[in-house]
Amino acid sequence: MEPRESPAGATDDAEAVTRAFLTASRLLVAVSARSLAAVEERVTLPQFRMLMVLHTRGDTKLVALAEQLQVAPSTAMRMVDRLIAAGLAARQTNPANRRETLLSLTGEGRRIVEHVTARRRAEISAIVERLEPRQRAALIEALTAFNEAGGEPPVSQVHPLGWPLTP
Repeated sequence: MEPRESPAGATDDAEAVTRAFLTASRLLVAVSARSLAAVEERVTLPQFRMLMVLHTRGDTKLVALAEQLQVAPSTAMRMVDRLIAAGLAARQTNPANRRETLLSLTGEGRRIVEHVTARRRAEISAIVERLEPRQRAALIEALTAFNEAGGEPPVSQVHPLGWPLTP
């Protein structure tokens, strides 16, 4: 079967989609880097990822946090120690099981996540607003299909800044 030509002249095949997505991912990385720039003296990108996980999941055990970030527990512990020293995360005993320790964000950690996410959301929104309505609809359909193919569950409830609310 011959690949179809898209309106932009690119073939409608997996390679063309991959190239387009790689270009879009470069844009998203740039947006993320710019949004993080305001706090980069205090937080590295890996640390910010950890803050985001704590923000979306709430109080979390170290092992679960390491799994979510796909790092070794010892790596996660070093990152947590740095965030605690910076006043962005806290460690407390699990009230349901006194042998366990839970990690959580401090107020300052939460403010950093909200600030960076608001900047990222505003920049992405400005880009999306440049699209025609039909392009926006097509993008929603394509990204939904991409997320489903990648096994990313849909977000049913969303915080005003764009992240999923934990149950």
